[in-house]
Amino acid sequence: MRTALLIGATGLVGDHLLRQLLLDERFDRLKVFVRRPTGYQSPKLEEHVVDFDQPQAWSEALTGDVLFSTLGTTLRQAGSQEAQYKVDYTYQYRTAQAAASHGVPVLVLVSSAGADADSFVFYNRMKGELERDIKRLPFQRIRILQPGVLAGGRAQVRLGEKVGLVLASVVGAVPPLRGYRPVHARIVAQAMINAALDETPGVSTDTLEGVFTRAGQAA
Repeated sequence: MRTALLIGATGLVGDHLLRQLLLDERFDRLKVFVRRPTGYQSPKLEEHVVDFDQPQAWSEALTGDVLFSTLGTTLRQAGSQEAQYKVDYTYQYRTAQAAASHGVPVLVLVSSAGADADSFVFYNRMKGELERDIKRLPFQRIRILQPGVLAGGRAQVRLGEKVGLVLASVVGAVPPLRGYRPVHARIVAQAMINAALDETPGVSTDTLEGVFTRAGQAA
């Protein structure tokens, strides 16, 4: 049996992942590290409400078999690029670094289509820098998923995201841009679990087509 660690459990992908892990009998324990309570209860759920700016207060609890990293925010929610970078890069990298130092063997990270550390686009560059630096950490296995635009119900409805989904659907019909097509967060979550159970050593990166394949879904 396995112990899963999860950051970002109150987000779109993280919420789906949390629910799937609670139902998955291959995992008998789930530790979540969140900034606010998830509202879920289960005998296998161990919830840590933490301050990500104070990792020394909770990082000792980062022990288990796999770290699922789905933490993220939007520029609008964060209020500035600096604040978004802290959530999307710094918090995720520090958590992964601590987990690796405590012997967690596997990391599964949700990144984004277009991630590129050399990109002129802030969001793509931020995601690319995180991927680059995560790959340097001493995990036995690292799985990176690069989905397109995420679809699925959110607690807060965002008009801009609705417009973005429509545009992504249109753009995704263009062959060179198919990797940006919308994908439901439920599918990404299932792909993350399957990626975690893939015992091939080393680092692998799945673009959108690979995400669908991991989840056992037709693209």
